[in-house]
Amino acid sequence: MSPKGARIQKMGYARDILCWGVLRTHVYIVLIDCHLARITYYDHSVIIESGLLDLTKPSGKLNFAKMVKRLRSMSSEELGLARGMDAGLLTNPLTLQVPKDKKTKTTTEPPSSRLYELDGDSFFTFPYDIDSPGAGQTRIVKLGRVLARSNGVLGRGTTVVRVECACRRNLCCREGCNWAKKKLVMKLLFPGTSRVSKHVFMEKCKKLATGDHAWVLNHLPEIYCSFDIAFTDESPQQRLSNALGNTYQMRIVRGMIQEELDPLSSLKTARECAQVFYDVVQCHHWVWKYPKILHRDISQGNIMVRVKDGVTYGVLNDWDLASWVGKPEKGSTSHFRTGTKPYMAHEQQRPKWKGPHRYRHDLESVFYVMTLFTFLYSKPSEKVLDALDEDYQFEKWHQEDDKFLAKTKFNLICVSIWDPPATDFFIGFKQWLTRFHVCFYRGFQNQHNFRLDQFQDPMLEIWSKPQPQPQIQQMQSFNEETLGGFITVEYIVLIMHEFGGEELDTRGAEWQGLLRGLLGLSPAAA
Repeated sequence: MSPKGARIQKMGYARDILCWGVLRTHVYIVLIDCHLARITYYDHSVIIESGLLDLTKPSGKLNFAKMVKRLRSMSSEELGLARGMDAGLLTNPLTLQVPKDKKTKTTTEPPSSRLYELDGDSFFTFPYDIDSPGAGQTRIVKLGRVLARSNGVLGRGTTVVRVECACRRNLCCREGCNWAKKKLVMKLLFPGTSRVSKHVFMEKCKKLATGDHAWVLNHLPEIYCSFDIAFTDESPQQRLSNALGNTYQMRIVRGMIQEELDPLSSLKTARECAQVFYDVVQCHHWVWKYPKILHRDISQGNIMVRVKDGVTYGVLNDWDLASWVGKPEKGSTSHFRTGTKPYMAHEQQRPKWKGPHRYRHDLESVFYVMTLFTFLYSKPSEKVLDALDEDYQFEKWHQEDDKFLAKTKFNLICVSIWDPPATDFFIGFKQWLTRFHVCFYRGFQNQHNFRLDQFQDPMLEIWSKPQPQPQIQQMQSFNEETLGGFITVEYIVLIMHEFGGEELDTRGAEWQGLLRGLLGLSPAAA
């Protein structure tokens, strides 16, 4: 096997173990090819290979034996099992059978999604200091179905799993459990140590969401608790940080227990989808304007649904990559080049882009979410199997790299006339998408003209003398935040307040007043 082939094979094993197995912080892979052996260490920040061990030589045999002995002596935590993880399936291999659905008697879901529902229950213990800060209290949850997983070795390694409080199993010491009747999920990820917890952002939002602003709480996730678990001094992560310094990104284990929300696939009508998108844009604007928080990772998976008292609300979820407006985080380019690739603003995917991340970049992400959703799905819960777009190849956006996406999105934005290829179910979105596109097209055209006006070249002046050009008033300045006034809340509310000729719900007194003013209605008009 070639060295490249071996690395690809090992990377696949590491991805499967870290992403689809039980909750892990790191993994060791030993690959033996004939008489050669190598051990590789993987965590969410780095990949480290050992030298080759030649098993035909005494020194190679000795070092290999030492390595095996050391691995056998490691605790489950040293081998990478997340601290607090108690998986019954690890102690009894006979339970490794995927349970069948009670109604259909089939196993249609991937086995990994039901990993913790195997016989031999799985539990997770985490710090809980809400009642008595600093008292060292813990809580225990029983793990259920895995709802979402990341699909890569490096990065945050996010896992979302359905949970219930272990008080139902008499394993939680709390009296009068406050989670007993709630639908809960636990989100576990590995952010950098400097990354602000989304719990902090949501607490800031709650503090300001009172009176006329209370409406926004229906569109934000409900987080019941948040916890951080630092790596110990003896952990591989801490040792690597000590040895490699700033070249190694030190991470923590961060978890949140929050309300379980429904995905976009739960919606039944195009109008419901439109209302959810409109809700999310209103919520996003409020959070940017008042708590001054920018989301920076709007994607299809982060737009969720809450049904409350029979009313459907759009919820902007997953604020893990958010930042305070005007306060860029210190560190590598990953701190400002954030997002999910198919939905990132096209400027962000250019190699030389250095920020800052602007409000309009998130709106461009919303545009791409709606574009892909209405093209790749025949209805919210059903993907189009043979989707094909010859011009912009939307069907490839989830597989291609930044270079392809930056070029394709630029071509889409800069075409003067675009006919959105929405499926029949989502045909009502064509008007929205066309108007969004016009705003971005005119905004970037304005940006291009302004930059051209600022370009000074004496030769151009000489060449223009024989044929004087007509006098054109030059722009003295350009508003990058709004692309010269084309990406504003006024344009957004005019585009999105109605769908298919029907008025949608505009939330909050501020946007309602803005809409009445734009439509020329009196303040008291409905």
